[in-house]
Amino acid sequence: MPVELTNESGVEVPEEQLHDVVVFGMAQMRVHPDAELAIVLVDEAAMEQLHLQWMGEPGPTDVLSFPMDELRPGRDGETSAEGILGDIVLCPTVAATQAETAGHSVMAELSMLSIHGLLHLLGYDHAEPDEEKEMFGLQADILRKYQDQVGT
Repeated sequence: MPVELTNESGVEVPEEQLHDVVVFGMAQMRVHPDAELAIVLVDEAAMEQLHLQWMGEPGPTDVLSFPMDELRPGRDGETSAEGILGDIVLCPTVAATQAETAGHSVMAELSMLSIHGLLHLLGYDHAEPDEEKEMFGLQADILRKYQDQVGT
């Protein structure tokens, strides 16, 4: 699965681990093996600008997703269509603050945010309570399976 990771944040991030968790999530969602995804890590100023431009909300946020081909998860043992999933934009400094508050590692937070962003690219949302339950349940399930696989 072609995943391009670009770190423009100025913060050192375990890029290989981040890549691996996203590839795992894509496989769990039966995304076509040739589907393309870009992950961009940015600083707070860049994230704040994107947050304001695309969501109309001030201040930096943790993750934004920008879908391209509106791919959906594969169904019934089949993979999704081939195409471009889109971009996931992460802000490691916001993630670090949230990780400290939640009492887990920055990598755990970045992993969660990456899977969250991936699910948004695949059409999931959490605006309504039933959508939130489905999306957050799926997110937790993927992360649990990933942790079981890597033994962390």
